[in-house]
Amino acid sequence: MDPKRELLRHLLATVAYRGGKTLRGAPATFSSFKPGPASRSAGEILAHMGDLFDWALSLAKGAHEWHPAPPQPWDQEVARFFGALGRFDAHVASDAPLGSSPEQIIQGPIADALTHIGQLAMLRRLADAPVRAENYFKADIAAGRIGPEQAPPRREFD
Repeated sequence: MDPKRELLRHLLATVAYRGGKTLRGAPATFSSFKPGPASRSAGEILAHMGDLFDWALSLAKGAHEWHPAPPQPWDQEVARFFGALGRFDAHVASDAPLGSSPEQIIQGPIADALTHIGQLAMLRRLADAPVRAENYFKADIAAGRIGPEQAPPRREFD
């Protein structure tokens, strides 16, 4: 496999690991939590993240299609996020050509998704449901491990 595609797949696995950690164990009311009236709710941010990986797949297929979906209940949005991430990873892992450069895909939808994972982590703390800090350098992250079930943390701290 092309080294850039391998790196792209590892980055997607990193999104899955960090995203999974931020999404798991969120309280039932977290989806509607927002810090102020003009901000997006956690559920709206998560829906946007699913949109980002639908867009990433369209870019990988040579299109530039953006189709935002209305937010669904939290568990459905979590499944949608991991489903979209998995479909995109499967395309990157295939022999199909990439319709956009890995660099453009990284600087667009993937970087945006990482920003939103950080926002959700901060919102968890504001909602009194913090995610434990972790030394992500030591995390067991592997290309192709894209679903919500991830390896347990190797080094968490308070």
